[in-house]
Amino acid sequence: MLYSQFLQVSPWLLMPLVFFLWAGLLLMFKGILFLLIKRLAHRTKTKIDDAFIHAVDFPITLLIFTSAGALVERLLPLALHTGGGTNYFAYGFKAAAILAAIIFAERFINGLIIAYQDRVEILHTTGGFAKIFVCFLVYGLGALVLVDSFGISITPIIASLGIGSLAVALAIQPTLENLFSGIQIAVDKPFHLGDFIKLESGEEGYVDQIGWRSTWIRVPQNNVIVIPNKSLINARLMNYCYPDREMVITVSLGVHYNSDLEMVERVLVDVGQKVLGAIEGGVKNFMPIARFHAFNHSSIDCTVALRVREFADGGLIKHEFI
Repeated sequence: MLYSQFLQVSPWLLMPLVFFLWAGLLLMFKGILFLLIKRLAHRTKTKIDDAFIHAVDFPITLLIFTSAGALVERLLPLALHTGGGTNYFAYGFKAAAILAAIIFAERFINGLIIAYQDRVEILHTTGGFAKIFVCFLVYGLGALVLVDSFGISITPIIASLGIGSLAVALAIQPTLENLFSGIQIAVDKPFHLGDFIKLESGEEGYVDQIGWRSTWIRVPQNNVIVIPNKSLINARLMNYCYPDREMVITVSLGVHYNSDLEMVERVLVDVGQKVLGAIEGGVKNFMPIARFHAFNHSSIDCTVALRVREFADGGLIKHEFI
């Protein structure tokens, strides 16, 4: 009975009705499901679920409308009382599924880059380049998968890309070395933005920018030294901000052989306490340490240890102590 009534309805009225009914029901179900998922996502601290929800939204909508078209295509021969039909929407649904996966991958990875670029130094300075690279890689691989899914051989394309990639890799080998060195710096994290470092070659300063190809170091004279990442990853360096920004500085001096060493030690410790308590940058609760360590030609040498909040405070503390 229902089947005969179905056949009596005009196909030009039935097909849009089926299309919008199917799409509307799925969109309604999607809206309810997303509402529940978003409520759960707000309770978590991670940003991965937020990136996932944002990335999967449009691809699911694309699949819903494409599946509605495929359903209409399947029902069209019944409505027109014909035995055969086309498969255009079936192929379209297949292409839309691959396209949806591509869009989801690109949006999800770029969403993670945006979410975590404030926590990862290399993404903080080069997040734009990273997003462009992800788009190029994901859409390039997705285009190959899409072409292959329709029976077109991609072996010649891959072979051409392989030969071309080898030629390009040889041409930009120094750039690639710095690129992978930048990735290694991002993973190992030997220093962070704002850290004061000193290289074995003598350069020292604050890490101002960490890029894919190079790292910028701002020296105390307020100039910038640009160092390739390959040189940094292979060099020995001193990080004055790890594991803690607070550090001990030393002041060396010599006193006469006729001096009362016990009194000298008391004076040095007392002056050190006053300086650390009065000058901004000194660690007030630190007890200075004075140690005699060598007999010199005309003096007994001594070293005083003081503690400062960070490397930049050491100069003023030494000045005031002396």
